[in-house]
Amino acid sequence: MDPLLAPLLRLIGAYLLGSLNGALLLGRLRGVDIRTQGSGNAGGTNALRTQGPAFALGVVVIDVLKAWIAVRVLGGPGTTWLAVGCGLAAVLGHVYPVFHGFRGGKGVATLLGTLLAVSPLLLAGVLGVWLVMMMLSGMVGLGSIVASAALPLMALLAARQGIIDASALPPLLGFGVACALLVLWTHRANLARMRAGTEPRAKRLWLLGRLRGRA
Repeated sequence: MDPLLAPLLRLIGAYLLGSLNGALLLGRLRGVDIRTQGSGNAGGTNALRTQGPAFALGVVVIDVLKAWIAVRVLGGPGTTWLAVGCGLAAVLGHVYPVFHGFRGGKGVATLLGTLLAVSPLLLAGVLGVWLVMMMLSGMVGLGSIVASAALPLMALLAARQGIIDASALPPLLGFGVACALLVLWTHRANLARMRAGTEPRAKRLWLLGRLRGRA
């Protein structure tokens, strides 16, 4: 077999795996197309707002798990270009799923699944940034954008401190930059609502908002 063909087939397999969108698959079982409800996004946040916490949990589990499988099974062990490439292919499949008319989610849960497979430490850092932004702004979209943008910076810092192997930095950095740009693109509607002042807030996580309300 051509040495370039095997990695290409693995990347295609990861994309197809990513195209199995959790919200749309579970929605079919319930007889709903989540893209016609709420914000129209086929992701965990819209699933929570329109279908409830149990449905949303199932969506997140599927979208995280498919990325983990794409990286560990198709990408192979270690933090290599092929491993993170399979993770990125799964994210692209989630955003542009071939099985669902190329209309999927925003890619955040699948990004987290990739980090779970290649670097749990960076996953913890991304989740920490997201949580801080949620407490400060209450906006899920803003938290996702800032946390994704912080990923390549955290990878650089971790490599300089010797926390991750230097050989893992190039693929992680490439993955981080690509995902930061993709998440920014998929959240362009959120950015427009933020500018207009109409972006909804998750009041339970908006600590700053609660503190202001008590003042």
